[in-house]
Amino acid sequence: EVQLVESGGGLVQAGGSLRLSCAASGFFFYSYSVGWFRQVPGKEREGISCRDGFDGAVYYADSVKGRFTISKDNTKNTVYLQMTNLKPEDTAVYYCVASRAGNSLAAERWDYWGQGTQVTVRA
Repeated sequence: EVQLVESGGGLVQAGGSLRLSCAASGFFFYSYSVGWFRQVPGKEREGISCRDGFDGAVYYADSVKGRFTISKDNTKNTVYLQMTNLKPEDTAVYYCVASRAGNSLAAERWDYWGQGTQVTVRA
């Protein structure tokens, strides 16, 4: 059974940093593409970053480029999202995603989703 479990969310002041973690199990983690989405109530899920399982290329939404960094530790079956210079508009539930292949930031391209972790940025 595929499982993605996020952690690391919380409350932070604007300008601060957080690191989200996503522990994966139940699939060949080293070869899968992984990514992060976020969602604000009443809005569609936004793809913010992904890492292609084929060549390791990383992609970011313009809204987070230069502030967020995705990384993957195959020895720990864990994906990270390092978030710096956080802004109030980064407040959302953050979801870890995985798929056999791909590098899209479109939600429909991802097969597996975690349960989400809340990030709140106070102005």
